[in-house]
Amino acid sequence: MPPLLRNVIEYALVIIGSFFVALAFNVFLLPNNIASGGVAGISTITKAVFGWEPGIVQWVLNIPLFLTGLLILGKNFGVKSLVGTLVLPFFVLMTSDLEPASADPLLGAIFGGMGVGLGLGIVFRGRASTGGIDLAAQVIHKFTHLPLGICVAMLDGMIVLTSALVFSVEAGLYALIGLFATSRTIDIVQVGFNTSKNVMIITEEIEDVRNAIFKEIDRGVTVLNGAGGYTEQERRVVMCVVQQNEFTKLTQTVKRVDPGAFVVAMNATEVLGEGFKTS
Repeated sequence: MPPLLRNVIEYALVIIGSFFVALAFNVFLLPNNIASGGVAGISTITKAVFGWEPGIVQWVLNIPLFLTGLLILGKNFGVKSLVGTLVLPFFVLMTSDLEPASADPLLGAIFGGMGVGLGLGIVFRGRASTGGIDLAAQVIHKFTHLPLGICVAMLDGMIVLTSALVFSVEAGLYALIGLFATSRTIDIVQVGFNTSKNVMIITEEIEDVRNAIFKEIDRGVTVLNGAGGYTEQERRVVMCVVQQNEFTKLTQTVKRVDPGAFVVAMNATEVLGEGFKTS
């Protein structure tokens, strides 16, 4: 794909994704007082307490956070991330007059979280971000050396706890549901619904197993060099990636060729290459 066309597509993804985030925020999360983390969660709380417009609050917080990230972390977050930082609050303002889609806080948490996850997943597909709490977490990570995931969880946890104090304990629990729905939806957008299996086969019948997989499963294999942890004897390991619906046939084939084979299977959520996704 030509670089110019790729850039156009990525900018379009950032804008489209930001719109979905704003839409989910205004029709599901904000009307039900669900502050499920992030700058959006802060703006939900300040709307209830001070009556401040969420879009303005998000601009006021996002822009300094982005600039702080540039100064302290010394990284170029990219123009696309700056676009996400600016257009998300803009879309929040533009969709602020829409009618709520549901007055049920549980539905608001689930579908609002899914909508935000869908939008963020699309933005991430455009190799950008919408700024916000993630940048603050990176700053904390730099100075405290705490794991980045812990820093994000701490900040989001503080926002959820504050929402429980401002609104109710139930509202805080709904916010946690929204956070979970967001994270799972991002995963789905990033890697899709299909999960393949990465299978490691330790066998003495290496050639027979390899040939059987070639002929009966029609999958390629990779032969790795290994050693027994107890015996320290060198042995080779067959690695093969198959679709979910091929896994049972693979294990049956291996066990028929070598009943004593040791088989380990792991989920592989993003597989690129011949026979799988190509990009």
